[in-house]
Amino acid sequence: MIALIQRVKRASVTVDDEVVGKIDQGLLVLLGVEREDNADKLAKLATKVMNYRVFSDDNGKMNLNLSQVGGKLLVVSQFTLAADTAKGLRPSFSCAATPEQAKQLYLDFVAFCRQQGVETETGQFGADMQVELINDGPVTFNLQV
Repeated sequence: MIALIQRVKRASVTVDDEVVGKIDQGLLVLLGVEREDNADKLAKLATKVMNYRVFSDDNGKMNLNLSQVGGKLLVVSQFTLAADTAKGLRPSFSCAATPEQAKQLYLDFVAFCRQQGVETETGQFGADMQVELINDGPVTFNLQV
């Protein structure tokens, strides 16, 4: 399971000219699900995302996590993160989860974050989405479990 996280001042997801998810300060999480992923990996990654210290403290050091700054999550399914790009000029998606497995783990990831008390917005699984963001820093990390 892969989470590409970006510290944002704000971010939104639009589907068919309608905003379906929107946050101010927080993390945009592009979530990729692979075939071998399961509930244990999901819990480990979600916990890491919510507790990863990427926000600046009073000294300008990245020492604060999402809850310490009152941030929110915007979680967007990102099938292409599961691509194998090692060979050739076209990505292979043989490691990606099936759409059914990916959707369930995506929904479970969102539910897990909400159960931890983190305000969590979403994109729309499987839709053609337009994602807008103001990356704060820029700060971007690739987290995998």
